Amino acid sequence: MTSVSAPAASDEDGAKGPNFLFIIVDDQSPFDLKVYNPDSTLQTPNIDRLVSEGMTFDTAYHMGSWSGAVCTPSRHMVMSGRTVWHLPQKAKRGRKPLTTAPKDLADHTMAAVFNDAGYDTMRTCKRGNSYEAANAQFTVRHDASKRGGTDETGSRWHGDRVMDYLTERDQQADTDPFLIYFGFSHPHDTRDGVPDLLEKYGATNHTDKNRLPTANPKQPELPTNYLPGHPFDNSHMNVRDEVSVSGVWKNRDERTIRNELGREYACSENIDRQIGRVLDQLETMGELDNTYVFYTSDHGIAIGRHGLQGKQNLYEHTWRVPMIVRGPGIKAGTRVTGNVYLLDVLATLCDLAEIDAPATNEGNSFGPILRGESSEVRDVLFGVYCGGTKPGMRSVRRGDWKLIKYESIDSGARETQLFNLAENPHEFLQEHHASDVVALTGHQPAKNQINLADSAEYADQLATMEALLLSEMKRHDDPFRFWDQPKSSAAK
Repeated sequence: MTSVSAPAASDEDGAKGPNFLFIIVDDQSPFDLKVYNPDSTLQTPNIDRLVSEGMTFDTAYHMGSWSGAVCTPSRHMVMSGRTVWHLPQKAKRGRKPLTTAPKDLADHTMAAVFNDAGYDTMRTCKRGNSYEAANAQFTVRHDASKRGGTDETGSRWHGDRVMDYLTERDQQADTDPFLIYFGFSHPHDTRDGVPDLLEKYGATNHTDKNRLPTANPKQPELPTNYLPGHPFDNSHMNVRDEVSVSGVWKNRDERTIRNELGREYACSENIDRQIGRVLDQLETMGELDNTYVFYTSDHGIAIGRHGLQGKQNLYEHTWRVPMIVRGPGIKAGTRVTGNVYLLDVLATLCDLAEIDAPATNEGNSFGPILRGESSEVRDVLFGVYCGGTKPGMRSVRRGDWKLIKYESIDSGARETQLFNLAENPHEFLQEHHASDVVALTGHQPAKNQINLADSAEYADQLATMEALLLSEMKRHDDPFRFWDQPKSSAAK
């Protein structure tokens, strides 16, 4: 828990507190961006500007989800600074959370805290799959799901809301510090791109379920860790993202995946355009130098990686999120490890504004990292997915080592994966070594780039990570246990 005492709107000398522009996109793997994947063909000059003028985090994660709509708990965590099992949860299929969130939690969420500190708060974002009681705390709010391929139906709509807000502030000579939650509905499906960007990335807004999309050499290449199908039941293979996304459905062929990546890139570059408009407006107003700009996503996405399509998995492409921060006192062009969660954002904003983080907060401020005082805020990272059959999936990472466990009561699947991410950053499986897959991706994994869980050479490391996972599950009040873990009175 972080608590820093000081007034927010101005300091003792009357200087205005810093502004905040918190940008969050919907469903974007960090590996879509060139800063995390040099082979990416996605062009994002304004995000690149944030990279060159700010700090990039290499290990930022969302903690996970108990729902197929992964964005719901993720955005609850962003708003509240609470861990995954300490969030408000709807009663569903008999699920009862082990612990309950405080009934007045919404009064201690992002906008409420900054309203009390004298900030002007504004929000634009998608509608739904979020934390409504927290969203309602923003004094200016424009929520709508905008996933179309025109200015009015797509990302420009969100950009216009922020531009209008800033223009009005400028006209009224409003000098209060502001917190703007700049959210987008894209690149979440349906990924309808605007015409010029679809053409740039060789993609079409494909709608014909009976035909494959047209192949085009301008489309992004297949991901390095592409597979034509996931090799086992990961506990939720029938979720909407895996079987019902318009333009993809159950298809995992090269033409479908490359076209869908092209659509993803078209939507992401359009978001970048809106960010550029807002950055330019802040600069024109003389506010940019006093504004902390955060860029992130609510979670990653697969789109062909490991034979998956959606966000319901714990591979790095989906568990990790981009995190880039620019602002006063942040050394330009720096890169750090981080080991941060999205739930750390609230504590960090409070730290930078020199206000008290709410007592309900469970996150750690990464302000010390931004100030150059440290390079990470924790040693261990814990991930959850159990939106399907229980207990689902769990992951734990410490240093270069990562463990993922799977169990599906329905199918009987029981799987364990162990990766050394320094040696196998793409989390290659034995299936990635198949000649037909290598022919499609053009990448031949090294011999040791496999799941190491069954290797006698790494038995001790596996045991260490298994013990660490159980420790994290207990520490975070996880109500479930796997087949080979000791049961507890709370475990189901």
